[in-house]
Amino acid sequence: MSSDPLAPLLDLPGVRDAADKARDALSAVHRHPANLRGWDKTATEASWRAGRSSAAIDGGSVELRRDGDFDDPILAGAMRVAQALDGDSLDGLTAIFRRAPAQAFARLHMLAAADLVDDPDQLGRPRAGDDVAARLDLLGQLITGASSVPAPVLAAVVHGELLGVRAFPTANGVLARAASRLVSTATGLDPHNLGVPEVTWLRRIGDYRSLAQGFASGAPDGLAAWIVFCCEALEAGAGEARSIADAARAG
Repeated sequence: MSSDPLAPLLDLPGVRDAADKARDALSAVHRHPANLRGWDKTATEASWRAGRSSAAIDGGSVELRRDGDFDDPILAGAMRVAQALDGDSLDGLTAIFRRAPAQAFARLHMLAAADLVDDPDQLGRPRAGDDVAARLDLLGQLITGASSVPAPVLAAVVHGELLGVRAFPTANGVLARAASRLVSTATGLDPHNLGVPEVTWLRRIGDYRSLAQGFASGAPDGLAAWIVFCCEALEAGAGEARSIADAARAG
């Protein structure tokens, strides 16, 4: 019997196949000619689309001012997070996430919620009560442990758990989606963050919300449906990445 607490998830209906498809799609897009040398440019476009979509999922605006800045606080936070997940800052944040996930969560929250709280002391500090500390500690152990489950499954679990625990007073959605991206970079599933699963989560926002609730219930069918849904979004996000790469090559 496996000692990996996540291993039973692979026996849930559709999970293993969905994870394989997501991994193969992301691996293929990294081999796109435009991404072999010019991935820094396509990754920046991907982060831009991801940030705007993530903000919209939480009810934020996607409108820019003429000077390119953001009036909406949710969008401003999501774009700060997107910037942190792109370029030179990504390696440092990924390294922190690998060894101390709670520190990475705190840093992401400080970026996402800077314009959403009146008291700056709330930034990066999880809520008290509701077993938040214990659940974050367990999640950190899952991230830093030697799990045998495919990266798309781990990304879905981290994403769903952070949505469910709502560890911070605000900006938990942006945080959860960013943490899913960090799983992808830290595991090598999507090392340059080329995929844009946020587009699918926004397009299917009703499913996103209902299936996240199903995951939080802990029921096997709820776990399976959420994980498969997240894997499908990763696969579709690779298609979004391919369209970005095609445009970059044509240009």
